[in-house]
Amino acid sequence: MRGFWSNLFTVAIVLVIAGVIGLKSLDSTFGNPGPLAEDTTFVVPSGAGLGRITDALLEEGVIDSGWMFTLAARRAGVAQSMKAGEYLIPAGASIEDVMALISEGRAVQHRVTVAEGLTSRQVVEIVRASEVLTGEIANVPPEGALAPDTYFVQRGETRQAVIDRMLVSQERILAEAWAARAPDLPYDTPVEALILASIVEKETGVGGERPEVAGVFVNRLRRGMRLQSDPTIIYGISGGEPLVDGEGNRRGIRRSEIRKETPYNTYTIDGLPPTPIANPGVSAIEAVMNPAATEYLFFVASCDFDGSHGFSKTLREHEAKVREWRRCENQRPADGG
Repeated sequence: MRGFWSNLFTVAIVLVIAGVIGLKSLDSTFGNPGPLAEDTTFVVPSGAGLGRITDALLEEGVIDSGWMFTLAARRAGVAQSMKAGEYLIPAGASIEDVMALISEGRAVQHRVTVAEGLTSRQVVEIVRASEVLTGEIANVPPEGALAPDTYFVQRGETRQAVIDRMLVSQERILAEAWAARAPDLPYDTPVEALILASIVEKETGVGGERPEVAGVFVNRLRRGMRLQSDPTIIYGISGGEPLVDGEGNRRGIRRSEIRKETPYNTYTIDGLPPTPIANPGVSAIEAVMNPAATEYLFFVASCDFDGSHGFSKTLREHEAKVREWRRCENQRPADGG
């Protein structure tokens, strides 16, 4: 009888050892190259479980053994950790590679780029046009409330979530800039600073001169002078959309429109308009919080036609630069070169 139990114990030990060796051998196969001949994109829908993901991987030829993928996920403790998203699976990816990609959520990132100076309506249209995003946007946010930037998104992310990220980012940027503002500025609230920043943003695309442009407007506000900013005329007429003629071609501001009374036309109103006229970027916001200390009261586009401006301290100097700019404009080739 003693021999029987001894033999049985020996057999059990052998089976355990064989099982351990078998599992180790199986583990090593998880890292073997998979069947994919070329890189492919694989989408894990929201709410998909391990079984559904495994079936899809098999169907699309990403893996060639469903039970091995399931076993690998369970042994790694990630069977309940598969994350929705769009994944780029490289050619020859092993079961281990695929499992790691999906369980760690290393999804493909897409870009949604919002340039400085767009209106909130224009930003919403960019987000709506993204083919990788889903859902609707509840409302067009207030003007100036969205932070221009390049946002990285995943396929299936909601459009409203991206808009919400822009709102939070602009709120943070404004709060930080306001906390670091220069003393004795001629505006009392962050919103008023944001309004002026939007005007600075629309007046110049040259980052290096934004503090000077901001300084001109600050000097004007301190002296009780009207801002006389052309972009505010446009916003009061078209809500920030380009002005067009009867045939749909872009046109300049008409003399009658300079005198046209709107809540935004800073040629006819004192101080700041009631809201921002666009969504300013970080540099424009920082410029109005710490404007250049100058005596400039005027600026006009330069003859370099590079978006830069010439600045003046007196009206006489300014009028001379305006005449110079008009001569340059008249002599400019029709193709703009």
